[in-house]
Amino acid sequence: MSTADFQALAVHLVLGGALLLVMLTVSFRRGHGLAVAVTVLALLASLAGVWVALPVVPRSVTPLVIVDGYGLYLAALFLIATLVVVVLSQRYLEGGRDDPEEYYLLLLAATLGAVTLACASHFASLLLGLEILSVALYVLIAYPQAGHSPLEGALKYLVLSAAASTTILFGMALIYAATGALDFTRLDAQAGAQPLVTAGLVMVLAGVAFKLSLVPFHMWTPDVYQGAPAPVAGYLGTVAKGAVFAVLLRYLIQTGALTSPELLTVLTVLAVLSMLVGNLLALRQQHLKRLLGYSAVAHMGYLLIPVIALAPVDPASAVEAALVYLTAYFAMTLGAFAVVTVVSGQQVDGDADLLTAYEGLFWRRPGVAAVFTVMLLSLAGIPLTAGFIAKFYLFTAGVSAAAWVLLIALVAGSGIGLYYYLRVVFAMTRPQAARDGSPLAPGWSSQWTLVTLGIVVLLIGVHPTPVIDAIRQLIEGWSG
Repeated sequence: MSTADFQALAVHLVLGGALLLVMLTVSFRRGHGLAVAVTVLALLASLAGVWVALPVVPRSVTPLVIVDGYGLYLAALFLIATLVVVVLSQRYLEGGRDDPEEYYLLLLAATLGAVTLACASHFASLLLGLEILSVALYVLIAYPQAGHSPLEGALKYLVLSAAASTTILFGMALIYAATGALDFTRLDAQAGAQPLVTAGLVMVLAGVAFKLSLVPFHMWTPDVYQGAPAPVAGYLGTVAKGAVFAVLLRYLIQTGALTSPELLTVLTVLAVLSMLVGNLLALRQQHLKRLLGYSAVAHMGYLLIPVIALAPVDPASAVEAALVYLTAYFAMTLGAFAVVTVVSGQQVDGDADLLTAYEGLFWRRPGVAAVFTVMLLSLAGIPLTAGFIAKFYLFTAGVSAAAWVLLIALVAGSGIGLYYYLRVVFAMTRPQAARDGSPLAPGWSSQWTLVTLGIVVLLIGVHPTPVIDAIRQLIEGWSG
């Protein structure tokens, strides 16, 4: 490997070194504050690695990994999201019965898996990144030892996710048996109407659909979201799903699989079902984390619209629309789970999950309630928020491709979603509940995180040009 190869892998190398550093820190001197400080510095150093790698990209570092603007943008997004989760977790984990230092080690490991997926161009690196991410998540979901809910959620995710990973692996084996290739770029020339390739692609797609919570592979999502600690649920809904989508989009474009009408039909069915079923199941939820879990199902359906509508004819535009949507989705989802984390406080018996815990929040803590309102309105796609800009991109993609079925599902799903998002806002304004409960006292770091996420969501909604220009510049000429 050349110097340029190591430079291109700067983010991966720094994250790997950070894992060892945190492990050694925990081994020689335990301390929650020290573990947080080392983790934050490691994530900031990894972000600096993005700028170190930019001058030498795009670059293939062995057939396993391709580092390009697309992968680096996603890596930066994952690192920033992880940084938010670390800050929120510090106060959340204080006062618990567990030693929290290993928690941050697991977060770094999961992020390394996510960054690997963003740059994967080979089935081997896909599987490696996916398993690094998944194994860390199994433990993170079950991290609090108090109560049965985290353990139950982790066991469900472990069993079902392992089945999905096995399905993906068997699909890879079938594709390799038919083509003799595992490299995405070589599969372009090898793939065809061979039965083994078709069967393998179906199995890979089914496993990935599980990881993305697409209907009908979504049943694990509300249970795992409800059982996981609030910061981990936010991480699962953003970084974990974003990483799997990143490698799926690269695979579909590099292999030319989207030229198949049958595959487009399957993706359309998955998208429409996810948009409608996810929103419908969220309507009557009384647990906020389950509501956000079903909302995530719908948003993963929305995210497939540019893939189906634009990727077959204009990959660069599809990637731009997808990255804009992912950026907005990360900000508003992390903001929503940040509020859940703050309201939950230093919980030892579970999170503040029932909607009744948020009644009168405007009276008890108006700043937190205002940020939560912004996040919910953004998730609903109300103008002047990031969610509106993101959905506008999707709508434009659907119109340009005349994908009327997808557009109808998008509009119908957004209308249904508006009802249950506003139901939470209404609960926060109930004056009769204002006398109940004590005022919240979030730490200064949590307060600044909430304010920053709220500003980001509003800024993208009012002035999205800087984000769009950065994405366009990084993916210029991108074709997979």
